[in-house]
Amino acid sequence: MKRNTLIVSVTVAAVLAGGFAATTLTGPDTADAGQTQARLPTATEPIVQGDLVSSTSVDGTLGYAKQRKINSGTGGTLTWVGASGAEVERNGKLYAVDGTPVRLWFGTEPMYRKLKNGDTGTDVKQVKQNLIALGYGAGLAADDTFTDGTTKGVKRWQKDHGLKQTGEIGPETIAFAPGPVRVASAEASVGDRTAPGQQVLTTTSADRVVRLKVKVSQAALAKPDSKVEVQLPDNTTTSGTVASVGAVAKSGDSPDDRTPRIDVTVTFDDPEKVSGIDQAPATVKLTGQTRKNVLSVPVGALLALKDGSFGVQVVDGGQVREVKVTLGMFAQGRVEITGDGLRAGMRVGVPSV
Repeated sequence: MKRNTLIVSVTVAAVLAGGFAATTLTGPDTADAGQTQARLPTATEPIVQGDLVSSTSVDGTLGYAKQRKINSGTGGTLTWVGASGAEVERNGKLYAVDGTPVRLWFGTEPMYRKLKNGDTGTDVKQVKQNLIALGYGAGLAADDTFTDGTTKGVKRWQKDHGLKQTGEIGPETIAFAPGPVRVASAEASVGDRTAPGQQVLTTTSADRVVRLKVKVSQAALAKPDSKVEVQLPDNTTTSGTVASVGAVAKSGDSPDDRTPRIDVTVTFDDPEKVSGIDQAPATVKLTGQTRKNVLSVPVGALLALKDGSFGVQVVDGGQVREVKVTLGMFAQGRVEITGDGLRAGMRVGVPSV
C-alpha cells in the first residue's frame, strides 16, 4: 500500500509554566499502525537518544545595572561634570562646584550632613572605612564614632587634595555610592547653577546586564538564579544568570500588542568578555524543562493515524512499517516518543526538503 502523503498543519500551544506543549497534526488518513508500506519515504532521519530541553528566545536590551541619581551636596556653579560613559572608582571625581571636586566614596547611606569630632552613625563608619581604604586611617577602627584619629585622617586627606584642613567632612566634597559607578548621563551642564538636592548625574554600576520583558505565559522559564544563554550584538554568545524577576505584570506600550509581560534582568557570568554599546539589542535563551535520555524524532516525522493517535514510519532493511507512538515533550523542533521496538539509530520517514 502506498504511504499517504501527510499534509501537516502544526499548531503548538505552549503552556510553558508546566513545560508542556500540545501539537495537532491534520491531514489525509494513513494506514493503521504496524501495516507494511510498499513505497520507501524519500527522506529519513535517525531516532536520537539524549536530553531534550524546552527553551524560548526573548529579545532584550544590553545595559548597565543599578541605576541611581547623584544629587548635588552644595550650592554654586558647576565647573566640571563627569562625561557620559566615564567609570569612577573610589575617590574619583564625580563633579565640581565652584572649582571644588566632589569625590566618590563607597557606602550605602547617603552623605547628608557635615561630620565632625564626636559625631556617631553609619555615615561616620563609612567615612572611617574609606579613610582606611585610601591610606589615611592608620590606627583607626572602622566603627561609628568620629574620633580624634578620624579628624587627623580627614585633615591628611584634605591636605593631599588641596582643601582647607578643617578635619570636618561633608556632602560638599564627597558623595557615597555602594561601589564604582559609570556615568550614564549628566543632568546639568558646566556653568549651570546648582543647589543642594538638585540632580547632577545619573549613574549605574559598571556591570553589564540585559533587560527584557517576558510574557506572563513564559514566566516559569525566567526563574531567579537560573542559567541562560545570551546572544550579544556581535553575534557571539555567552552565559548568564537571571538576577531578578518583576513581581507585577505590565501591558505592552504598543496599541497592537497589549500582552502582559514581566521585567527580567540577566547578569553575565563573565562580564569582562561582554562588549556592545549601551541599549544595543541582545537575545536571551531561557531554558525550561529537561527530559533526560529520551528518544526523539523531528516533529515532521509524525503521522496522524486513523484512530486519532500518532505514529512514525520506520525504515529497516528496505521495508517500511508504521509504529504507533506515545508523544512526550516538544522542544527544539523535535518530539519525545515511546513505542514498541523503537531504539536509537533507527531511521524514520520525514518530509523531503
